[in-house]
Amino acid sequence: MLSRVARALFGSANDRTLKAYRQRVPAINALEDSVRGLTDEALQAKTAEFKQRLAKGETLDDLLCEAFAVCREASRRVLGKRHFDVQLIGGMVLHDGRIAEMRTGEGKTLVGTLPVYLNALGGKGVHVVTVNDYLASRDAAEMARLYSFLGLTTGVVVPNMPDEERRAAYGCDITYGTNNEFGFDYLRDNMKYSLEELVQRPFNFAIVDEVDSILIDEARTPLIISGPADDSSELYEAVDAVMVELVKDPKHYEKEEKHRTVILTEEGTHAVEELLAKAGILQHGGLYDVHNVTLVHHVQQALRAHTLFTRDVDYIVRDGKVMLIDEFTGRMMDGRRYSDGLHQALEAKEGVEIQQENQTLASITFQNYFRLYPKLAGMTGTAMTEADEFMEIYDLTPVAIPTNLPVKRQDTDDEVYLNEGDKFNAVANLVKEINAKGQPVLVGTTSIEKSEHLSNLLHQKGIAHNVLNARHHEREAAIVAQAGAPGAITIATNMAGRGTDIKLGGNLEMLTEQRLHGVEDAAERERLAEETRRQVEENHKKVHEAGGLYVIGTERHESRRVDNQLRGRAGRQGDPGNSRFFLSLDDDLIRIFGTSRMAPMMQKLGLKEGEAIVHPWLNKALEKAQKKVEARNFDMRKNTLKYDDVMNDQRKEVYAQRRAYMLQQDLSAEVAEMRSQAVMDMVHAHIPEKSFPEAWDMEGLAHQVRESLNLDLPVQAWAEEHDITEDVVLERLEKATAQAAQAKAQALGPDMMRLVERHVVLTSFDAVWKEHLHALDHLRQGIGLRAYGQRDPLNEYKREAFEMFSAMLDELRLRVTRTLAYVQLAPAPSTPAPQPPLDQPAPAGGEQQSLPTQAQQSLEQPSPLSPAPASSSQAGDVDEATVAQWRQHLARNAPCPCGSGVKFKHCHGRVG
Repeated sequence: MLSRVARALFGSANDRTLKAYRQRVPAINALEDSVRGLTDEALQAKTAEFKQRLAKGETLDDLLCEAFAVCREASRRVLGKRHFDVQLIGGMVLHDGRIAEMRTGEGKTLVGTLPVYLNALGGKGVHVVTVNDYLASRDAAEMARLYSFLGLTTGVVVPNMPDEERRAAYGCDITYGTNNEFGFDYLRDNMKYSLEELVQRPFNFAIVDEVDSILIDEARTPLIISGPADDSSELYEAVDAVMVELVKDPKHYEKEEKHRTVILTEEGTHAVEELLAKAGILQHGGLYDVHNVTLVHHVQQALRAHTLFTRDVDYIVRDGKVMLIDEFTGRMMDGRRYSDGLHQALEAKEGVEIQQENQTLASITFQNYFRLYPKLAGMTGTAMTEADEFMEIYDLTPVAIPTNLPVKRQDTDDEVYLNEGDKFNAVANLVKEINAKGQPVLVGTTSIEKSEHLSNLLHQKGIAHNVLNARHHEREAAIVAQAGAPGAITIATNMAGRGTDIKLGGNLEMLTEQRLHGVEDAAERERLAEETRRQVEENHKKVHEAGGLYVIGTERHESRRVDNQLRGRAGRQGDPGNSRFFLSLDDDLIRIFGTSRMAPMMQKLGLKEGEAIVHPWLNKALEKAQKKVEARNFDMRKNTLKYDDVMNDQRKEVYAQRRAYMLQQDLSAEVAEMRSQAVMDMVHAHIPEKSFPEAWDMEGLAHQVRESLNLDLPVQAWAEEHDITEDVVLERLEKATAQAAQAKAQALGPDMMRLVERHVVLTSFDAVWKEHLHALDHLRQGIGLRAYGQRDPLNEYKREAFEMFSAMLDELRLRVTRTLAYVQLAPAPSTPAPQPPLDQPAPAGGEQQSLPTQAQQSLEQPSPLSPAPASSSQAGDVDEATVAQWRQHLARNAPCPCGSGVKFKHCHGRVG
């Protein structure tokens, strides 16, 4: 009650924020006449003037009014677009590192130019992040005209660009790209081996377009760079054949749709064991015996693939590949794959070629990536519903910007039907009725399957229409361009982040571009352009009189934002429009998250097939259900982030240390420290503290000295000496290893030794970090079970992850020491052949690892995944002990270390 009174007297927090921003708008407008009187050259010279003033100590805030006025005038001259006052407010919100919520059609792309220009004056670079490559390229090409006029450079980062072009793009004042490209470039930079190879500059300021889609929806899945793991495609196929039989009986598993989980029942476990044994996959014991842990993993993923994932809803099959579908935008996510073997299980289910599993080499969540920016801002049409998450995770405050013109759209209450069939029939009838008036219709669906079902219904009624989903995404621009034409009917699977406005009468720019495509004659081009303009103007008038765009939703989404994005397609810039949602008691939201009493209650109230209930109370009930789902999803993302924060602390430490190693040309002191610590660890492992020599494991110590230090020392004889102590043993070993390292440095030469040390340290660091990530993945999967023992899984994860990190550093020291102990200079073979990388353990028997004399150039740009050339002495016959060791460390598809040039599984790894 008091809060309502306070809002009535003083306005909401959003109102007070807007009031502060509005006070600066007159100052910008006051400069408009003077700026408009400048020549192009004088206007362009303002950029250099602003940079000089910044260099003399002024701040960006001091320049804001003048810079905004200059950018607005430049936009008017170059793009033919003048920023509205509300767009100036949006620009100030972004500059302050907040989220600007602006309705569809309010010109968010143009709003972004104001803070981008202002912040680019500092010379530290500004990143503009978009949801897809099309928008990144389109916005960069269009806005580069403005920025170039003002003397700033613009770059764009898209997939499959060479590093030189990426480096140039990041070196520009303004860089456009997708969240995936920026994130992957960050990870790739932290896998490079010299500073010259890095493509990104230190982070400064980023503006995220469709910020809710990127920072919330896509933040469920981390970015992962992976490398090939062992091939187990045959096992996936075999387990899939078993699963096809198992899922025929629902008694074999329990599925929880609300949390998207599925487990085998006791009956199902017995059944799967029988089927696996019959197929010859389960050799002995039960499914959950320790030696069958890998088989359990395959069974669980196959069960998920068959029961939780639906073709044409969660993924489609195209060109022999399983392509994932973004549940929020309806787009195909080319190149994105489920991890942990789930994607391979889906490929086995669909009978397509099973791609090799991957192992994580580097990963980061979007939450932790975007928190690396000192200043972050975002813009979207729907942010206020997720204000709590933006504040808690990113420290971003959403500000709702008013529309330039009042919204005239009429939003009708939802209609609820008993079943899905009645609902779609009602939608088809309404579409036919609206179409008869010449009013364009946009129908939103939640899956490809449902969009095509509705399409078939409309075909049966003889209604012409377009379908926009992941199957027809190539025609997206053409379909959206005409979606506002008189009588146009468009069925779209999720309209979030499309990036193209539906303009009444049609999109003039896109239609003109389509009609002029391939026309060379200037006079003909001018005639067609004028004809298109007149046609669009006539169509706009017709559609405006008919009532504007009519938006129909066929289902409520889990998130209110997605519903609002669909609804917001109508009524842009003061245009008329309508929106209405059709629901049924079969819809996922009502069925899974609604109350179980809803369907019986509806029938008691007399709801019959073909009839609908319309009431504001239903809208409120559905909104409550959506809020529950949003809160649950937020908790899930927050919980995931808590675990990733543990890894993130370690990631930042590893990347900072790695960058420090890259900055140093001479790592001899660090290598000596690692060697000393590794020797100390060896001694402590075999000589208990304050113990007598009789209790020492000198045989084990002697063996480790030979294996890890490549030294043949009389370690066992030392224990028989009269005055021997642990400190004496340690001193002798440190002296011997230091002398061996000094001799190695003299043999290789100081320059080559520094190069080898740097290479070995970096590749060893990458190897142990990769293994550590793999171990953390396994720890994360099972840590939740600790709750049954009354222990907090997160605290347990933090404790064990810290212990594993300490063990990783111990392994790094040992691996660097061991590798350098076996490195020697050898002549390069006439035909280079593959061998294991330098960071692999030395072969049994003390066989030397060698470097070719021409190694300097290759060592400057090493790759942890590309084997170095082998010496000629390694090719040919190999003893059984060495082959056995190779089997433990090598993937079957890796090149054989013998130097034959063929895969290990076809060479010494061949069975039989």
